[in-house]
Amino acid sequence: MAAVVYMDNNATTKVADEVIEEMMPYLRDKYGNPSSMHTFGGQVAKKIAWAREQVAALLGCEPDEIVFTSCGTESDNTAIKGTLEMYPQRRKVVTTRVEHPAVLTTCRELERHGFSVSEIGVDRQGNLDLDELGFRLDDNTAIVSVMYANNETGVIFPVEQVAQLAAARGIVFHTDAVQAVGKIPINLKNSAIHLLSLSGHKIHAPKGIGVLYVRRGTRLGTFMHGGHQESGRRGGTENVPGIIALGKACQLALEHLEEENTRVKALRDKLEKGILSSCPDCFVNGDRRNRLPNTTNISFEFIEGESILMMLDQFGICASSGSACTSGSLEPSHVLRAMGVPFTAAHGSIRFSLSRYNTEAEVDFVIEKMPGIVRRLRELSPFVKT
Repeated sequence: MAAVVYMDNNATTKVADEVIEEMMPYLRDKYGNPSSMHTFGGQVAKKIAWAREQVAALLGCEPDEIVFTSCGTESDNTAIKGTLEMYPQRRKVVTTRVEHPAVLTTCRELERHGFSVSEIGVDRQGNLDLDELGFRLDDNTAIVSVMYANNETGVIFPVEQVAQLAAARGIVFHTDAVQAVGKIPINLKNSAIHLLSLSGHKIHAPKGIGVLYVRRGTRLGTFMHGGHQESGRRGGTENVPGIIALGKACQLALEHLEEENTRVKALRDKLEKGILSSCPDCFVNGDRRNRLPNTTNISFEFIEGESILMMLDQFGICASSGSACTSGSLEPSHVLRAMGVPFTAAHGSIRFSLSRYNTEAEVDFVIEKMPGIVRRLRELSPFVKT
């Protein structure tokens, strides 16, 4: 078995070898500024244009609808704050209780500045309450921001349906699709979605590069002022190696999309079945019929998730107790709390998130080690049933 069995791909992914190979010339030799007039810089500008086409192909949109950013968080902030800037008469944001901190923290900061924020609930399976969402839309709503798929449970939301509800009221719709892009098919050509965020390091590109899709005709304020880059939407010299890497990663993601939904899904299902059958008092969080093909979130009652992770780490197994952006908090996952998962189980939740680089041997290894870990921790737990 390899020194590291990596099953935390919703936190970040391995940079693909093909991606590294694609970006290296632009770190070593082709270092020209793409805004320069000379040929040396012009060749870089052409490569950025090609990367924009590669990203657009994965999303099913036009290249001029792609804005390169530094990460998913910047894309989310740009979408929400940029929309509010363009609709100053509207002071309300509608989102969900289970969003990534990039959206929730932004919205709660906006509340401090006098904006109204409505957070829509989910049911026990993590599915969105569409009736509540429709009820919360009004003439004061500037933007609705609903994630495409949850980063902790993998549950997929009906974003097209929500986008249409928003469009019927003349409201801008944004989706944080950081976890969905590259795992399930997305085609924005005939979509009602106005704005969509993605992050490169979730699809085997490096950290520090992201995208905001902006549908043609969508009004959006400028988040970073400076030069003419990104059609004036985001000033600043381009992260050339990152952009080129992301383009290649999107090309590979499109090529491997079927594998994500067949082989990777089968590995996830085998892992899940093996753990559930060998470890008592555990269950899957979220809708098992409507989720990403790579993600399973399992609660182990009466033990701490952090303790499980520490013991997994001794075997070189990498997993997570929730969003990497909320790790370190002593509070149980805000996603599981919103779903009504019992306290005794919410603290013991583990997320396994696979990628195309995982193998069946790795899945077998985790299934082999989990029962002993759970048994040992239950022996030490003061909360175990008698």
